[in-house]
Amino acid sequence: MLGRMATLGEVMTRDVLSVEPSDTIGEAAEKMTQLGVGAVVVSDFGRMIGIFTERDLMRAVAGRVHSSEARVREWMTPDPVTMTEDASVEEAGETMIERGFRHIPVVAGERAVGIVSIRDVAEWRLKEQSG
Repeated sequence: MLGRMATLGEVMTRDVLSVEPSDTIGEAAEKMTQLGVGAVVVSDFGRMIGIFTERDLMRAVAGRVHSSEARVREWMTPDPVTMTEDASVEEAGETMIERGFRHIPVVAGERAVGIVSIRDVAEWRLKEQSG
């Protein structure tokens, strides 16, 4: 017995960690580690221009760049797939699985208001099934 569809607004993380395109990937990695998150939004004057994830960091490390010199703008994923707060959790999960990524920024206009991860979707699913 499934109730109404849950929305991203209900499961997303609202404290979106944001970095600037000119930040080094080392600075971004440090912030991600401190907060225990796998992705940060890249904002330029409040407008989201990309997402920087653990995978982007791995690519940079594999490319042997210096984390104190390489900039987020060079390694971020520009123009990521986004959704709004009223999108369904299921749609977000399907999109992530189909497209092979683990985070979707949740936006209102050009501003990121949250971020949803595949883990958020999995946790919601488990609660649904046990509830």
